[in-house]
Amino acid sequence: MHPKMKELKERLTEVDDLNSATWLLSWDQQTYMPPGGAEARGRQMATLQHLAHEKFTDDRIGYLLDDLQREYADEPYASNEAALLRVTAREYAKATQVPPDFVVEASNHSSAIFSAWTTARPDNDFARLRPMLEKTLDLSKRYATYFPGHAEPIDPHIENSDYGMDAAIIGALFADLRAQLVPLVQAIAERPLADDSVLHQHYPEAAQIAFGEEVARTLGYDFKRGRQDKTYHPFATKFSINDVRITTRLDAEFLSAGLFGTIHETGHAMYEQGVDQALEATPLASGTSSGVHESQSRLWENLVGRSRNFWHHFYAPLQEQFPAQLGNVSMDTFYRAINKVEPSLIRVEADEVTYNLHVMLRFDLERALLNGQLAVADLPEAWNARMEADLGLVPPDDRDGVLQDVHWYAGFIGGAFQGYTLGNVMSAQFFAAAQQAHPTIRDQIRTGSFDTLRGWLTENIYTHGTKYSADEVIRNATGSPLSIAPYMAYLHGKYGELYGL
Repeated sequence: MHPKMKELKERLTEVDDLNSATWLLSWDQQTYMPPGGAEARGRQMATLQHLAHEKFTDDRIGYLLDDLQREYADEPYASNEAALLRVTAREYAKATQVPPDFVVEASNHSSAIFSAWTTARPDNDFARLRPMLEKTLDLSKRYATYFPGHAEPIDPHIENSDYGMDAAIIGALFADLRAQLVPLVQAIAERPLADDSVLHQHYPEAAQIAFGEEVARTLGYDFKRGRQDKTYHPFATKFSINDVRITTRLDAEFLSAGLFGTIHETGHAMYEQGVDQALEATPLASGTSSGVHESQSRLWENLVGRSRNFWHHFYAPLQEQFPAQLGNVSMDTFYRAINKVEPSLIRVEADEVTYNLHVMLRFDLERALLNGQLAVADLPEAWNARMEADLGLVPPDDRDGVLQDVHWYAGFIGGAFQGYTLGNVMSAQFFAAAQQAHPTIRDQIRTGSFDTLRGWLTENIYTHGTKYSADEVIRNATGSPLSIAPYMAYLHGKYGELYGL
């Protein structure tokens, strides 16, 4: 290895170690930390983030990048070395534009508002969070000013999550998708609702956890390199390729919340566990974008986990786990229940057909906030009006309205939501390509075998980490650019059959 490449990797490993320690503290804050630890935890995380930012933006790293880019100018684009220099240089250029003091301030505030949200949401107290959310908005706008030249303040935030995208691109894609989704939602609304009462019974938490973990293990999540815990808002996190953890939120009176939340986070975690070990502790050792990452959670949750073939294998074990609740319920009844289409208040529990309307609502609101067209004080009213217009529902309170998602209360406003819908669109495109390469995948799912599908995803997506952009990953894996056609074909096929359209 070139001595300067060795030095660069050693420096990047130090940065990764500090970031991983920060994420570990964050994981603890969202799982086991006592409420009294919030103030100190914010300080601790801010200290680590400041050190990581300081080390990463050191002039020496800039020098090494400049020199090595010349040394490796003829290196193949796909090589680990060329990718490391390409991605690190891009991230270094961004990081050096953000003042260290701002990093500390934003980190402290993020920790404080998250802790406040964990009590304000159950108490339905938006007023308590309003001043803090106004500061979040101010920080989000200030962050955008460090990256002049963008058309909108939201664009730098989008770029952080989905490199290569901006508000104009996403807005056009969402408009096209909405035009095709709304008629489907309307057509289904004219049909009788599926009966999902079987899901709304008492399902003891311990049994839910046991079944969910067995599903995750069968799908391919490696518990020797991970674990599952309870939290306020489900997430997956990575401290290294060999320590990738998932969390879930259980509802003892609603089976789907914990079950599909676990499968969703398992999809995220298998992506991280599948990254090439050679990329460990570098900027390449993670998912390449929020959209591609979300494509994996949604693929496993919906295209696999809500499929009839999946439950052909798993329904009998589920009945054994919950005989009183499901022992006399047919698989067809259960399958229709978990795929019921009905407008709902909660995004993470929304059905596949209406889910993207929730995402578009949030994207449009945060865009308006950042553009100065909407004030935080007016956010609950704007939220409720858009919910009524898009889904025909008005939240009874802010707890199930503007307070329901953690994102604005644990980071910046902007860039957090578009990845969910991008992921839905990508998931169908990836799954269609995997099936084309291996036509027996559906039959294998029916028998509880997921190795072929997971192997295709690992080869085409997981192993590369962030070596390629989202656009490159999509084109390399599917042979085509991003398209909503496979996604709409999937929805029409599945729900056309379910609702007799």
